[in-house]
Amino acid sequence: MATTILPRARSATASSSSPPGGGARTLPGMILESATLNVLPGREDEFLAAFAQAKPLIAGRPGFRGLELRRCLDEGLGSRFLLQVRWEQLSDHTEGFRRSAEYERWRELLHHFYAPFPSVEHYGEPVHRA
Repeated sequence: MATTILPRARSATASSSSPPGGGARTLPGMILESATLNVLPGREDEFLAAFAQAKPLIAGRPGFRGLELRRCLDEGLGSRFLLQVRWEQLSDHTEGFRRSAEYERWRELLHHFYAPFPSVEHYGEPVHRA
């Protein structure tokens, strides 16, 4: 199960590219935040309901360009999710969202579902595509 928020409209002066075969459009310099979320077993449905409540909190932030939440398909890992969020700049996440009232509410809704607490990493533009 994947949850996707489509990117917002971009200005006419911003160039965008689409990977071969379609997919998410990215802007040069866009940041990809990635987190593996290990949800407490048996609480996956509760987590997904809370995530649905939390999505608007992040989607309304300046610099937000979209997200995907994917559930792991590997046997025995159905409580693991991959969250990928696209931001215009690193500071849109690390300073803008994380220092906001919306992030405090995000934490209240979601952080008690994780064990262990996820590490969050940020990536730049793709260095190769196929």
